[in-house]
Amino acid sequence: MIGDITQQNLYLIIPSKVSRIADILTTKENISLIDAIKKVYASSTYKKLSQESTKMWHESPVDLYYDIVKESARQH
Repeated sequence: MIGDITQQNLYLIIPSKVSRIADILTTKENISLIDAIKKVYASSTYKKLSQESTKMWHESPVDLYYDIVKESARQH
């Protein structure tokens, strides 16, 4: 059985989530991988993802991508 996810070990999950979200961004928005990664890390979605208490690490990369898209739309 896998151990519990805590704030102390959440960092093990986040890179794969960011990678998958960035891959979706590069495809859907036709931007470079570097720009996609920057967009993920600059988002409030990432800030929430990096907090175990939000449980956003349960969300799929597609759902997290759509959160970032909605966030971008609200900012414009």
